[in-house]
Amino acid sequence: MTLSAGNKLLSALFIAGSALAFVPAAHAAAPAGAPLVTGLPDFTDLIDKVGPAVVNIRTTEKLKQGQGSPSEEEMQEFLRRFFGGAVPRGQDPRGRRSPQQPQEEEVQRGVGSGFLISADGFVLTNAHVVDGADEVLVTLTDRREFKAKVLGTDKRSDVAVLKLEAQKLPSLTIGDSGKIRVGEWVIAIGSPFNLDNTVTAGIISAKSRDTGEYLPLIQSDVAVNPGNSGGPLINMRGEVIGINSQIATLSGGYNGISFAVPIDEAMRVADQLKKTGRVTRGRLGVEIGEVSKEVAESLGLGKARGVEVARVEAGGPADKGGIKVGDIILKFNGQDIERTADLPRLVGSTAVGSKAVVTVWRQGQQKEIAVNIVALDDDKAARKPAVKKPAPEQVANAVGLHVSDLSEVQRKELDLSGGVLVDASEGAAARAGLRPGDLILQLNNVEVKDARQFNAMVAKLDPKKSAAVLVRRDETTQYVVIRPRQ
Repeated sequence: MTLSAGNKLLSALFIAGSALAFVPAAHAAAPAGAPLVTGLPDFTDLIDKVGPAVVNIRTTEKLKQGQGSPSEEEMQEFLRRFFGGAVPRGQDPRGRRSPQQPQEEEVQRGVGSGFLISADGFVLTNAHVVDGADEVLVTLTDRREFKAKVLGTDKRSDVAVLKLEAQKLPSLTIGDSGKIRVGEWVIAIGSPFNLDNTVTAGIISAKSRDTGEYLPLIQSDVAVNPGNSGGPLINMRGEVIGINSQIATLSGGYNGISFAVPIDEAMRVADQLKKTGRVTRGRLGVEIGEVSKEVAESLGLGKARGVEVARVEAGGPADKGGIKVGDIILKFNGQDIERTADLPRLVGSTAVGSKAVVTVWRQGQQKEIAVNIVALDDDKAARKPAVKKPAPEQVANAVGLHVSDLSEVQRKELDLSGGVLVDASEGAAARAGLRPGDLILQLNNVEVKDARQFNAMVAKLDPKKSAAVLVRRDETTQYVVIRPRQ
């Protein structure tokens, strides 16, 4: 085949491909060995439908004479969140302060995007787009401009709700971000670099990407740049499934990875912001850690699942309900906890004042505990334990630990009924990371009462199996796996 003939064939393939519809495999049976994807999507009708509901957002602020330039922290936030560029504050292009600067000057602060979710003027965007703005201006695709009222912002989820005084406006259909699939086509519409109504396309790269305590973000490869913040991520049915919020970048520009707030989470936040202007989240009062495969096997859990309770806030909901340090939380209100990020999100979305059922794994048995959820704003720091080191035992046990009993005063101060103090660590214990000053509370699901009982249990360990000890160090408690012999 000649080069010319090859080019003609390639052109024909592209022309033919552009006319083909994207057909999911579930809807069309393919012969054995045939490709599951037979064409590329055509976005034109989709964009005609959803485009008018996407808006451009400009913010301004009033600067007073002598107000300085943004801090390094603010610039880092700019690179991370990528809303539009700020203007120099009180300086001319050569870096000198303008002698004629007025007492107060209104300047453009940034540019972002948003979208209408109702015909009566409710707009969703990112909290960082409007944070600190004195005035928010919203422009529609038909060039109508409105001064928007900020009903509320939530920094934890990076969601804000605006209100326009207008009726019969175009709006987007809210989708179900819980049903998205990795690999499905999506589009983003926004105002990158103030180029309003810019459309980019790509696929969902991952679901529930953990980049924040309350944000299981949607990852995509849709091109997102400064000014896209707050714009919608839309599926092929024309439904908004996320709010474009962040990018992963070293330069501040698009590098192929962008993140969106799932619309399910955004709408839960928006409902509260519309009603009260703020978001109230539930709190359990525990500090948690990851459960490793080795810890799970040592505790009889089988596979690694749930989260380990490292601290329990004194007087908090978990403490009052009976949750203890060392418990493995497996479920919250019947929903499985697979990763550490799952529990804070489930608790946070639970109504304050409601009762929840927490399923824990304790000493080889599953137990259900009822707790009353309180508001996150009432969070209190747990007190720091103080340990005074008594005289050490002279002989190390089979795993290389020198341990001693706690005095009654220490147990009372630490709120413990048992446990032993590590005075020295060597051999297998040292390799596992145990060190002097650690408190050992459990060994293989059995509570440690004193040094004599602990050393007796260690002597009976199977040298071919790992052992899990529950260790308290300062304010944190976690399971540590040690092997008696290696």
